[in-house]
Amino acid sequence: MINTYKKNAKLVLSNGIIFPGYSFGAPGSAVGEIVFNTGMTGYQEVITDPSYYGQILTFTYPEIGNTGINHEDSESSINVRGIIVRNYSTNNSNWRSQKNFNQWLVEKNIVGLYGIDTRALVKILRSNGSMNGVITSEDKTLDSCLKIICETPKMEGSNLSKIVSTSQQYFWQNTTETDFDVRKKYSDKTNKLKVVAIDFGIKKSILNRLVSHGCEILVLPSRSSLSEVLSNKPDGIFFSNGPGDPSSVTEGIDLAKSLIEYGEIPMFGICLGHQIFGLALGGSTYKLPFGHRGLNHPCGQNNQIEITSQNHGFAIDPNSLPKDIVKITHYNLNDTTVAGLEVINKPIFSVQYHPEAGPGPHDSDYLFKKFVSQMLDRC
Repeated sequence: MINTYKKNAKLVLSNGIIFPGYSFGAPGSAVGEIVFNTGMTGYQEVITDPSYYGQILTFTYPEIGNTGINHEDSESSINVRGIIVRNYSTNNSNWRSQKNFNQWLVEKNIVGLYGIDTRALVKILRSNGSMNGVITSEDKTLDSCLKIICETPKMEGSNLSKIVSTSQQYFWQNTTETDFDVRKKYSDKTNKLKVVAIDFGIKKSILNRLVSHGCEILVLPSRSSLSEVLSNKPDGIFFSNGPGDPSSVTEGIDLAKSLIEYGEIPMFGICLGHQIFGLALGGSTYKLPFGHRGLNHPCGQNNQIEITSQNHGFAIDPNSLPKDIVKITHYNLNDTTVAGLEVINKPIFSVQYHPEAGPGPHDSDYLFKKFVSQMLDRC
């Protein structure tokens, strides 16, 4: 169900293609990298995932907003710059709904565009790669839109994690409220394991899963030094997801390199953290044409497959990894990009996806158990 009142709006891509449509959410203009997500559910978690910072998100599912908004599912206070949908619903139909989707977008100042052929847009992005663009409900000419796009930095070389990271350390004690919670399976000793989480754009549900697996979490800013991390005497160290170009996150790469050289503290990285591990180990990264963003990416190796939730635009070059130091444990089975690695003879591993399933399937929850087991082995 869509409002009968329609205000004209449009999308302008950096290659000059225009998609006329209609405005919803906050009025105005938004500029950023145009990307797409193939998930059929979980739009609230997706929109509030800090890994999308600096981007305008296109949903491939044709109608968004029908379950409304609740107070529990937002992953952070960080939002995408704008969203593009085929249709949006003003009719909330879910027992957990507490707010209208459109009103929530207005409150969050998220510019929206609807009524365009999202299939045609995604085909352009798949053929030409993700590109910068503008969505606007204002009276802007094509030339003025292209000027805005030209003045907007591309994702390559952008260190966005320093923008979305916390500025102050904090403790996290919330758990996951689900029927697959495993906290009760662990001993009191497990509950005392202290994990330092480096925040490059961390999501609430990731922290919840670590706590549910029996960890006490101290979240530190992305620019934390080696001495700051070690002063907390952690049993394990977690490198989070986040936005931007991993090769530009020099402070995170330096920290990871120092921690790897330091000793035997178990380390677990996901998404951007995974890429930072790869760079710290001597590898290199490159930008994917249109990235991996969705809830159904198959990953694995040796006939073992898990369906994963992903949100990233860069990948590790497998040929750049030193084979005497690093073992590739998972591949993305759609395009054979590196989806997991571990350091040989060290309790250090990472994956390219989001194992906490916020939103997404629960196939990868075993990775938290693996991290806890490594810490227990060294207590």
